[in-house]
Amino acid sequence: MHNIGFFVYPGHQILDLAGPFGAFESVTKVAGRSLYTLHVLSSDGGLVPGSGGLSIATASIGAASFDTLVVVGGEIAPMFEPREVHAVTKLAAMTPRVASVCSGAFLLAEAGLLAGRRATTHWRVAHRLQQQYPNIKVEADRIFVEDGPVWTSAGISAGIDLALALIQADHGIEMARLVARELVVYHRRSGGQSQFSDLSQMDPESDRIRIALTFARDHLHEPLPIERLADAAHLSVRQFGRAFHRETGKTPAKAIERIRVEAARMRLQDGAEPVEQIALAVGFTDPERMRRAFVKLYGLPPQAIRRANRRDGLAQDPTK
Repeated sequence: MHNIGFFVYPGHQILDLAGPFGAFESVTKVAGRSLYTLHVLSSDGGLVPGSGGLSIATASIGAASFDTLVVVGGEIAPMFEPREVHAVTKLAAMTPRVASVCSGAFLLAEAGLLAGRRATTHWRVAHRLQQQYPNIKVEADRIFVEDGPVWTSAGISAGIDLALALIQADHGIEMARLVARELVVYHRRSGGQSQFSDLSQMDPESDRIRIALTFARDHLHEPLPIERLADAAHLSVRQFGRAFHRETGKTPAKAIERIRVEAARMRLQDGAEPVEQIALAVGFTDPERMRRAFVKLYGLPPQAIRRANRRDGLAQDPTK
């Protein structure tokens, strides 16, 4: 039996707890037998209020030992209370595998558990984590990161991805697939997948700009000057440029470049297609232009992102 302790503190985010907790709980239903025992812990035990005011019953950390410790995210300031840091430090010293969801990475960092390691957190606070703890290599655009016995994930829904990856590490890929199906979620978002989609972030008000974005997505392999996009939207170039920037916050050229990079990244994650072929398929005139765009957006060239995804895949599926 694998014992998992979920550590919470005043101001925790309930969904950061409920998502992974529900994933591990579903293993029993799928397997037909108990493979995990789940415990919600706090430094002192008792009712602990969450960020929305909802309190949850917890056990004190006591002297119990666990196989996995999951530190839940939430409000960051309460994490730095000495009793919270001490509790996590004590628990981690007796636990072979430690994980965090969302901003829970700050508590792991304050306890010294991320020093010299790769880690991620919610994109909104990733820069703060890097600044506050320069000895961590923060990979801000990752869904989750595994670095030895320490796992970290992005926010809320990424906690489910983290739990599925841990279930897969414990019981194989088929078990993780069955649990994902039970939860009605997509299995297996790679840890290296982007936390957010540029195309999904651009949600224009008008049908004409939406039509232009759809046209761009369907014709990425072709030249897409502003004149062509304006024509698709049935606007003059001047009208289109102003409306596009007003509704998306980006110039058409910048938006198209980011959409192309995102499309290329998805193809890098999905297979072994040559980088040169991917560059042409998404509309970059040559691989060097795509490389520069990747470095500008992600801080890494395409080949490094592909290697990271292969490493994640091998770690999660030992049959590969």
